Amino acid sequence: MEKAIKVLVVDDERYSRDELKHLLGEYPSIQVIGEADSGESAVLQTIQHSPEVVFLDVEMPKMNGMEAAKSLLELKKPPLIVFATAYPQFAAEAFRYEAVDYLLKPYDDEQLTQTVARIEKLLHPSAQTESDNVRQHGKLAVEGEGEILYLDPGNILYIAREEKVSKIMTKANEYEVKTPLKDLESRLAAFSFFRIHKSYIVNLDYITKLTPWFNGAYQLEIQGHSEKLSVSRNYVKALRQKLEL
Repeated sequence: MEKAIKVLVVDDERYSRDELKHLLGEYPSIQVIGEADSGESAVLQTIQHSPEVVFLDVEMPKMNGMEAAKSLLELKKPPLIVFATAYPQFAAEAFRYEAVDYLLKPYDDEQLTQTVARIEKLLHPSAQTESDNVRQHGKLAVEGEGEILYLDPGNILYIAREEKVSKIMTKANEYEVKTPLKDLESRLAAFSFFRIHKSYIVNLDYITKLTPWFNGAYQLEIQGHSEKLSVSRNYVKALRQKLEL
């Protein structure tokens, strides 16, 4: 198993740092090793702790994010840079500093997931081979009463989170586990699963229909299942890109 990717979070607003640290903490592949409230502190902490990735705000007093990025790239072992800001107008300039991504506040779960996937691909290229092997042989372990069942991911229609329980719906049965949805999503990353809502991940292979609902949201129908699932508007565009030729 690959070592966790070391990350430094930089933002002059404490709330923004805490929010991003919390969100990144949901990804098993990420380890937040520190935080900084200024560009100067970001450079010093990078020298001291050697993070592999720096999530960097743009608008900060004294040394702003762009100036900090320039200094970081001059280091002997520069980190990958992800800009995380409320200001879209700096995006073009950001990519002059070889930014991996440009995230806008408030953070979108799907965009952050894509950013983390991009970081993993850059820093752990061998993981793709491991994913291919998992796709061929891996099964999802579900602990029951005194036994462990192994489910073929290809038979899972979708997984729903209700309160503190994750419900795994297969072609023939329903299973309940306490494992958080984010953890299940990570375990199933090598297979064709996709998050459509904060409470649902679905197997793309079983989607049969999307129907507009309201306020940009959709309802989704799954083969062999009568219940319609809600698709949040934040996920609709990415879902259609995954599904459509």
